[in-house]
Amino acid sequence: MNEGVRVVDLFRGVRLTPTQRRIVHCLVQNASSAAYLSASEVAELAQVSQPSVTRLALALGYDGYPALRRKLREVVSPSIDVAWAGDNELQVALRAEADNLHDLASRLGDPDRLSRAGALLAASRPLPVLGLRSAAPLASYFAYFAAKVHPDVRLLETGGSMLADRVDQAREAGATALLAMVLPRYPREAVDALRAAQADGLSVVLITDSAVGPAADHADVVLTAAVGAQLVFDLHAAPMALAMVLLQALCDASPAESQRRLEEFERSASRRQLFVS
Repeated sequence: MNEGVRVVDLFRGVRLTPTQRRIVHCLVQNASSAAYLSASEVAELAQVSQPSVTRLALALGYDGYPALRRKLREVVSPSIDVAWAGDNELQVALRAEADNLHDLASRLGDPDRLSRAGALLAASRPLPVLGLRSAAPLASYFAYFAAKVHPDVRLLETGGSMLADRVDQAREAGATALLAMVLPRYPREAVDALRAAQADGLSVVLITDSAVGPAADHADVVLTAAVGAQLVFDLHAAPMALAMVLLQALCDASPAESQRRLEEFERSASRRQLFVS
């Protein structure tokens, strides 16, 4: 299991203030090193006050930050798995990504949240799909396939002043939900768009890497998949898999329509000879 995911498990089910969520997010993002930092060092890393770090520990039931730090050390692997000891850095990165996928599969044992998200997206006409910067390819991939089973998918992959306009246009056209992909590094424009979408009455389904990330406060359904951070640039295998699982849930929410639209597409593709057999 990914170190950050194990750290997140320490905070599940606990209602935290925005400042405490910021500290938790910092601990998750820096899982390996944060377990060995002092309260003042964590405060500096998270850009909060030292008493805020202490209050977080108390809110979690510990008698102070040192006790929380001891627990963090228990759940964070002290070194690379022995089975990986002979691997080079590329192999280690891919094995860690396989762990991310394994963890995602384990958490899909309870499909209720995924089913709720799929139903929200299937019912929204149109369906805006938001992904900026590093999340843009993931949003585009989802939107490409979703358009085969949903009558009106609107991809929002560029920011700027037009982004809010396009969200407003989707809402005015009848949209009731928005799907957003927000991955590190988290674009401020994306978080602002989620905040505005919720204020306008849209239900927000979010795919992100952490339940305590900056976008999670502005979503109705949060679906998480760890991002690999062992290479120069992040690996997104788990978020990509989660996006396709979510698309399956969308299809399952309206199976008859999904099947009808898929059959129509196949007839059209055959007539136009779109693919080489």
